[in-house]
Amino acid sequence: MSVAAQNGAALPAVDQRQVMGAVVASCLGWALDLFDLFVLLFVAPVVGRLFFPSEHAMLSLAAVYASFAVTLLMRPLGSAWFGSYADRHGRKGAMITAVVGVGLSTAAFGLLPTVAQVGLVAPILFLMLRLIQGVFVGGVVASTHTIGTESVAPKYRGAVSGLIGGGGAGLGALLASLAYLAMSAIFPGDLFDVWGWRCMFFTGIVSSILGLFVFSSLEESPLWKKLAAEKAAMQNTAAPVEVVRSPIRTLFSRDYRSILFINLLLTIGGGSGYYLTSGYLPTFLKVVSHAPNGAAAAILMISSVAVVVASTAAGHLSTFIGRKSAFVWIGLIRLFALPALFLLLPTAQSITTIGVYAVILSALGSAGYAPILIFLNERFPTAIRATGTGLSWNIGFAIGGMMPTAVSLVAKDASQLPMTLAIFAGAISVIFLVGAFIVPETLGKLDNGTAREAA
Repeated sequence: MSVAAQNGAALPAVDQRQVMGAVVASCLGWALDLFDLFVLLFVAPVVGRLFFPSEHAMLSLAAVYASFAVTLLMRPLGSAWFGSYADRHGRKGAMITAVVGVGLSTAAFGLLPTVAQVGLVAPILFLMLRLIQGVFVGGVVASTHTIGTESVAPKYRGAVSGLIGGGGAGLGALLASLAYLAMSAIFPGDLFDVWGWRCMFFTGIVSSILGLFVFSSLEESPLWKKLAAEKAAMQNTAAPVEVVRSPIRTLFSRDYRSILFINLLLTIGGGSGYYLTSGYLPTFLKVVSHAPNGAAAAILMISSVAVVVASTAAGHLSTFIGRKSAFVWIGLIRLFALPALFLLLPTAQSITTIGVYAVILSALGSAGYAPILIFLNERFPTAIRATGTGLSWNIGFAIGGMMPTAVSLVAKDASQLPMTLAIFAGAISVIFLVGAFIVPETLGKLDNGTAREAA
């Protein structure tokens, strides 16, 4: 059997409860994953002082973001392992293992000793745990970013793409904001530096339990069931069967590697935009805008809601005007709006104005990559979709995740952050637009037997 799904078999019957379950599971899985990552971003200044102390505050901050990037660098490996499993044996098992693994590894950070307690061993243990966490994070992407879009009707796939990719991110940030607000109230002032940050990480246990509870009753997507049925039928015939034994090897073959590399222009641009906006915003509000903890948490919660709405709307827009056109128009808006907003934020004279700028910034940063998930799904056939989507997404977002570290290193002090962020945002918007103009239109090709066009 070839990597392409055969068109002869009909899709298994799917009821609406199963469809909603798949969408909720995908969205929640990605939300729990990003909740665990956002926990670090919310406590970055504290973690910097405790694990990467430096006389230069920006160097400590850069070290924390570098540890964040380390996790992102391991995500492609996780996508390769878990994606290959998901393509061969189903999305459900990969999703459960990956989500539980992320939650448990996150909780383990709360048990780590600090530099003051064990010296240089502390940052080494911190980085090792980040590497382990990164593998599981990559696995979450490979499963959550396929099962939801594979299960819904074509007219909803763009909206679901935005709901999972951007909405899941917004929900994860919202949950992290709530946790941060609660821990700041329970451990005020200096107590947060002692116990608050540890309890923030301990909340990872909750995400593991919730993920295990929700995903245990999940069914496989109809497209994967169809492929599995076709494989079984082919094996029962006397006809020679061409089996895909390695989705990774197939992905890097001559037929697909050019598709993978071109996809990276969009995922690098989209991932960078996300991490420079929603990802850097907690730090920006603290060190540039000097917003009080309560006000910053409220702004971030409202921004998270805006991300969910904007991402779902942008994804749905791609169903009406096409994936390519959506990328082009959103990319053009981001090219001018993101740098302008970074420069306007420091001039805001009130918390309300800061909040308005922050909400718009977060919404635009996430809207850019909202259609990417379904676009990647439509670029690969079912037999290698989890692997192809996971690697395309994770490699691009790993590079994008390095942007906050680069910004922290380039900016000599907090006063230079707005201009530095504006320059970086403009540059990554150009990369995103180049990808938008190069990639083909993929709308409606998820059910196509080959799901592939010449790059």
